[in-house]
Amino acid sequence: MNEQVPVTETSATPAKPVKALPNAQTVTAVKHWTDRLFSFRVTRPDSLRFRSGEFVMIGLMGDNDKPLLRAYSIASPSWDEELEFYSIKVQDGPLTSKLQHLKVGDEIILRPKPVGTLVHDALLPGKRVYFFATGTGIAPFASLIRDPETYEKFDEVILTHTCREVADLEYGRQLVESLENDPLIGEIIDGKLKYYPTTTREESPVMGRITDHLKSGEIFERLGIPALDPETDRAMICGSMGLNKDITAILEEAGMREGANSEPKEFVVEKAFVG
Repeated sequence: MNEQVPVTETSATPAKPVKALPNAQTVTAVKHWTDRLFSFRVTRPDSLRFRSGEFVMIGLMGDNDKPLLRAYSIASPSWDEELEFYSIKVQDGPLTSKLQHLKVGDEIILRPKPVGTLVHDALLPGKRVYFFATGTGIAPFASLIRDPETYEKFDEVILTHTCREVADLEYGRQLVESLENDPLIGEIIDGKLKYYPTTTREESPVMGRITDHLKSGEIFERLGIPALDPETDRAMICGSMGLNKDITAILEEAGMREGANSEPKEFVVEKAFVG
């Protein structure tokens, strides 16, 4: 005779369903450059088309189950099969406090609607282009210096990057050094790219704000190039509100005019990232 085992019912709180991320893309790589800076790569939607220098909205689900999104420049060029982003870490920041803990295999929200001012279409043809960046403002230029079109349009490409400490320059330094052996654009660059990093706090080979180097003419002397000329020079600016304002004033004093996608001129400023 088989003995029946009594069945007992247990009550348990059902697990809260995990809400699927809208417009989800998967993290493929993460690198922490300092305790304040990191970069990461994600899969690229098949339908996404963008111009090097543009930005998209990315983010995560907030505590209220609503998307928490911020504008991030795409640091990879338009031809890349993945998308790269370069970010600061803000410990109490609504988004970056969570974003900095990303791991390979995690998902983020990516709204596939690229926009932005830092694109070739917003500049008139010229001989030389300056990319003025501070901090993570180098991200759109990380895209542009890897785009063959940049070297087709300009004979000289000058990337300036101003940060507080030497370690903050490492992302840009390694990127610039890697381009010489890049299979796609290594030969195209052929000495066209000039890199001008400066620090404002920690001692380094070149110190000071880029605005001071422009006013004093030190940058032109160090690089062996002529002073700003609206006939030949073009520029893009991406940094703090103060930097954007100060460099804009310097460029306008040199006779250059601010342009836009709809009306190309001698320089453009990305205003999406400043408060």
